Amino acid sequence: MSLQEKIQVAQQLEKLNVDVIEAGFPAASPGDLASVREISKIIASATVAGLARALPKDIDAVWEAVRYSPSPRIHTFIATSPIHMEHKLKMLPDAVVEQAVSAVEYARKLCTDVEFSAEDASRSDPDFLCRIFSAVLAAGANVINIPDTVGYAVPAEFGALVKYVIDHTEGIEKAIVSVHCHNDLGLAVANSLAAVEAGASQIECTINGIGERAGNAALEEIVMALATRHSIFNAATRIDTTQLYKSSRLVSTVTGAKVQINKAIVGENAFAHEAGIHQHGVLANRQTYEIMTPESVGIPKNSMILGKHSGKHAFEARLHELGYSLRPAEIELVFAKFKELADRKKTVSDRDIEALVRGASAIIPEKFKLASFVVNSGTQITATATIRLAIQGNGTIEEVAAGDGPVDAAYKAIDSIVKRKLELADYRLNSVTSGEDAQGEAMVKVRCEGKTWNGIGVSTDVLEASIKAYISAINAMEWELESFQQGGEQ
Repeated sequence: MSLQEKIQVAQQLEKLNVDVIEAGFPAASPGDLASVREISKIIASATVAGLARALPKDIDAVWEAVRYSPSPRIHTFIATSPIHMEHKLKMLPDAVVEQAVSAVEYARKLCTDVEFSAEDASRSDPDFLCRIFSAVLAAGANVINIPDTVGYAVPAEFGALVKYVIDHTEGIEKAIVSVHCHNDLGLAVANSLAAVEAGASQIECTINGIGERAGNAALEEIVMALATRHSIFNAATRIDTTQLYKSSRLVSTVTGAKVQINKAIVGENAFAHEAGIHQHGVLANRQTYEIMTPESVGIPKNSMILGKHSGKHAFEARLHELGYSLRPAEIELVFAKFKELADRKKTVSDRDIEALVRGASAIIPEKFKLASFVVNSGTQITATATIRLAIQGNGTIEEVAAGDGPVDAAYKAIDSIVKRKLELADYRLNSVTSGEDAQGEAMVKVRCEGKTWNGIGVSTDVLEASIKAYISAINAMEWELESFQQGGEQ
């Protein structure tokens, strides 16, 4: 994600009312440090944490990034499983404990909130875990984390491990016990819930379950399991569940990771009933086949159909019902795009509106804007594209290029105008709704000098959507590069 996209997601997580936002790994790059720092300055109601290896330089980077937060946290970790200690760290257990303690002591001098993780805890010796956790708690850690780093554990086993650690770690009664589960065997949510039953009070998870390899535990699934089966788990969260659907859609948009249609809680089919027996039951009483309501996770109850005669007031009201809180300038931009779309389509659905919001770029200045395009393509001719872009403060420039297809030709013409060496890292095209007048939603990733930026474009013309998405990614790149250049000059 770009800096601006990370800020967008962090602000949505704040609306979701999460307790802690682990915003990044500041030592990884100057860009990561800058993004965590900016999030720390903006977020007021949640703790902002940064991740660090058990090294002073990593911890310094985290503190430089999170110290602007009203509630900062340093999260440091070291591996504790035999296979990791021998083959990755090449350290003996005593040396691992010593380094963990040293890191926590160093972090505690900078920040009063320190979390320690035992990487690959689920494949570690339980008694060694208790030993290292006791030592870091004595050194000043107030949160200890038991990760299932490679998704190896099963629920009964993981729950037993958490209970063992709680029962045999000195000083743990004053600490927060956390778990962090990966989904390699599809058990991340189940393992997290087993940990809650065993006494864990913090669950580390992600929107839509995104993450390394097969992903992490999905926040929306954990939250709704705790809410729906409260009598079983006897635990609650502060999460505003009506923000779950919007959070899911936002993360899907900025990462380009599409949510599977049968995904629990937030998938397109999560509340759809196709089988006749299910439909009959739902019509008689929704509780026959729905254990939660669409409204409880933020899916609007009524689908209002808007058209070209709909006014701004009705449009704003629908935006609010869909869960969007846009600034006046953003509303003006999206409403203008809505009116353009309404001239092309008889009716504009909720999904159309959501696509317009995702495609709007009011928060990123449009250095380049599509003025016009002409594309020629066919089986007997070479594809060519004529692209004219309006350039902020510099009029318009037109270029012509040939390519392997209409999209390739258009992108090559745009490259000639922006004068940067760009690589198309990913390209996807989806239909927003069904029917001949459906909007196409294009998502692209462009790579330049080792970094990637996302772009989204929507239009009833799939070529126009593809061109807009490419320009959107370029605008994000230009904005971020110029912002960093200005920051360096200051």
